Amino acid sequence: MSLLKLLFRRETLVPLAALFLASVVSVTVVTLRVLFTGKLAYTFLIWNLCLAWLPLVFALLARDHFRQTSAQEKLTGKFWLFSALWLLFLPNASYIFTDLIHLTNRFYFNFWVDLTLILSCALTGLVLGFVSLFLMQSIVTQRCGRLAGWGFVALSAGLSSFGIYLGRFLRFNSWDVITKPGELYHGISSFATGQGEPHQIAFLGLFAAFLFITYVMLYALTHLPAGMQLATTSIANSTIPARA
Repeated sequence: MSLLKLLFRRETLVPLAALFLASVVSVTVVTLRVLFTGKLAYTFLIWNLCLAWLPLVFALLARDHFRQTSAQEKLTGKFWLFSALWLLFLPNASYIFTDLIHLTNRFYFNFWVDLTLILSCALTGLVLGFVSLFLMQSIVTQRCGRLAGWGFVALSAGLSSFGIYLGRFLRFNSWDVITKPGELYHGISSFATGQGEPHQIAFLGLFAAFLFITYVMLYALTHLPAGMQLATTSIANSTIPARA
């Protein structure tokens, strides 16, 4: 199935349309900043936002191959390939939050504008990653049960945080798995042997907790009882006084 058909499926059309709109708004604001200031300082956010879409694309492809496989059949090689690519690029979805570091150099007149700009891109990237994580969690839950599904979420949050650590502190990219495997291995082994700075290790644990807790909160919001909205509407209507 083509990627366009996957993107425009009925069950994923609404969230993907909302995410596409958020991405367009973010890119537009970055472009307006360039036009008004004459500087290309924050154009990297557009690239980072494009990378944030990749985990969702790979999750959709993996989910499509999973749906074509019965419960008794072994998962295909394409499914495992797309799943591996999803995990490889998943840290890019929430990495944009670390771009806030560009605001710490000095305070300047458009500080709050740039803060809002980065946060809008970061939030869009975060939700992109969470939608892809939800799709992959549903696959694990269907195959292995609900407990395994939530264990998968916790593991994914930890691995995402570690990937962000590799990107922000050691300056690696997702594709360095292929282009710089030796250097990447050295960076991972140095962390494993306890050579990381204490504040970096603290960041890794705290950001993993942040991702997991935020995902749980959004998951809970999207699983509110269907009748709650109707009940809330009825209560609101009952409080409106009748006109004479």
